[in-house]
Formats: sequence, C-alpha cells, structure tokens
Amino acid sequence: MNIRIPAHVLITLGYGMLFSCSDNNAEQSTNSVQKVQDYPVLTLLPRRAKVSLDFPATIQGQQIIEIRPKIDGFLDAIYVKEGATVRKGQLLFRIRNPQYEQDVLTAKASIKSAEANVSSAKMEVEKVKPLVEKEIVSKYELETAQYTLQAREAAFAQAQATLANAETNLAYTLLHSPQDGVIGSIPYKVGALITNTTTEALTTLSNIGNVYAYYSMNEKQLLAFSASTPGASMQEKLSHLPPATLLLADGNEYSEKGKIETASGMITTETGTALFKAIYANPLGIIRSGASATVRIPTTMDNALVIPQSSTYELQDKRFVYIMDKNNKVSSTAITVTASDNGQYFIVNSGLKPGDIVVLEGLIGLKDGTQIIPKQAIADSVYNKI
Repeated sequence: MNIRIPAHVLITLGYGMLFSCSDNNAEQSTNSVQKVQDYPVLTLLPRRAKVSLDFPATIQGQQIIEIRPKIDGFLDAIYVKEGATVRKGQLLFRIRNPQYEQDVLTAKASIKSAEANVSSAKMEVEKVKPLVEKEIVSKYELETAQYTLQAREAAFAQAQATLANAETNLAYTLLHSPQDGVIGSIPYKVGALITNTTTEALTTLSNIGNVYAYYSMNEKQLLAFSASTPGASMQEKLSHLPPATLLLADGNEYSEKGKIETASGMITTETGTALFKAIYANPLGIIRSGASATVRIPTTMDNALVIPQSSTYELQDKRFVYIMDKNNKVSSTAITVTASDNGQYFIVNSGLKPGDIVVLEGLIGLKDGTQIIPKQAIADSVYNKI
C-alpha cells in the first residue's frame, strides 16, 4: 500500500535534517578547537650541572696474605675462627710431625758428642805441646793433634747448624700471624694431612685497615673523562677529582670518603675497560674483602642539557620526551640520561640538542602529531632545585 506524504511535511523534514547536520558540524568544529590545549614547554640550553657517576666495585683488603705450611704433617690444632680479627704474632695453627721433634733431640745429642770430642782434642794438644818443647816427640805429633782439634771443632759447628735447622723446622709447626688482619675461610679440619705443596692455603689473612674498591671504565667513559677533566697526565686528572663516595651493598653511604687512583695503566683487550681503585680508610673493620659496593664519583658538567624527570616517560625500558616543532606539533623522542644527585632532573646523554623545545607536563594525553599551544616556562623556575 502506497502512503503519500504531504509536500509541506517533506519540506519541514528537509529543513530539520539540514539544521541537524549544521549543528553536528558546528559541534565537531568546536571539539576540534577544544583539542588544542595549553602545555608548558622549555627550550633547552646548555647549563652547568652536577651529577654523580656510579661504578660497580669489588672490595679487597689493603694486603691479602695466604697462610701456607712450610713443612709436612697433620693439622694438630686450629687456634682461630673464620672471620676473626687477629694481631701480628698471634698463634693460628699447629702442625704435628714427630720427625721434627726427633730431629731436634738427635741434633742435641750430636752436639754433646761433638762437644766432648772437641774437649778431648784440646786436651791432646795441651799434652803434646810440652813434649814437643822438650823435644821428646816431634812437631809432627803436635800438628796432628792440632789438625784433629780443627776437625772436631768443625764437626761441632756442623752439629750446631744441624740443631738450628731442626729447631727451625720444629718452629714451622707453629704458624703465627704475620700481620694484623682478618682470617678468611679455613678449608681444613684438625687431623687433615698438610704438605708444603698443598694447592689450597690453610687460610687467608687480609689487612683491612684500608680497603680498595676496584671498578672499571670502558673506553668511551675513559675518553669522556679525559676530555672533561683538566690535567696533562692521568695522575693529574685524577688529582682533580673530588673525594669518592662508597655505597655499600645495602645502599647506605659509607662514612669515609675515598681517593681515586689508577690500578691499571692500560685498557684490557678482553673487556675493553681500564681498572681504577678508590682507597677508603676502614678503622672499624666494617668493610670486608670480597664485598660488593658502588663507587660514586661527583662531577660537574659545564655544558649539560638538563630536563626535569617529570618531563619524561618510560616505555619498554627506554625513556622518551615530547619535543615541539616549528608548527607547534609534538613528537616523541628516545633519549639516554643520567640521574642528577637530587633525583629531580636528568642529564641528557643523547637524543636532544640545544634549542630543542620539550613539553614539561601533561604527557599522558599527548600523541605524535598533536598540536599544542606552548606556554614557555622560565628556566630559572624550572631549575631552582639544581
């Protein structure tokens, strides 16, 4: 069935649709205008900044000595515990070998015998002398007696040397600490067979009055350090460095400050790094050999690009910022950074250059190509915490 719609109704509907489309277009146009929002931006210029460089480090004592036996025998006694602090001359171990005790007894007996022989030879010389003077016996008899005395005296001296050697070997059965320090692990137990060719030492003794924190710089870091630090030689450059901070394994700062020195004058081909060490006083023995730590070196950069951390975002382990072009449109850019000491700013290592304009806040709603109305921020107010 056909339905006829009056002409005046069609005209009314047409005007209604026309006005409706006009309203929709106007609303879309209004929304487009509303999407262009104000954002604070900052033009990057080089400035002076302080930053700390962190290097993973391994701690070693000022001196590490392996305690090894000089003789063979059985470990008879252990007088110290692992990790104990000992003094120079303190008794550490006793090794038992009856052979050395017997050697001393034998040598002492030999000395008594040799001493008696010397006395007998002297008496023979004294007896022959007057007989020669009275020409009762020939001089040959006296010379023979004197030669016998010399031989007996030599035998006596040899017996004394044998005793000294036996006593020295017996003294080696007692091992004393050669210096103040801290005892390391003790791999042997009482009763273990010990020889002077044993691969593993009885223990190690570390002097931790001062400790060395060893860390490495790669070739790029080394070149950057050389270029930014005054001095004609590496030693002069290191002398210009401020005292280094040591971060312990729990993240706390060690109370003493350290001095940086070179540990290796060349770059290791296997790792491509140069070795350095920081020396720290350790009067209380808090830091032990073998510990892990971080060496933090404060440095000043004269021409650094600095941005607030709030102006960046992280995505898939990479850090980004939004920069604005000449048409006020933004695009995301990947950067590499180093955190400032106060945790409020980043020092830009790569990805930005002087003159770039970065968006400071409101990054969540931004996308590449978004047009913004820039509101230039005052640099002094942005960097008031540096």
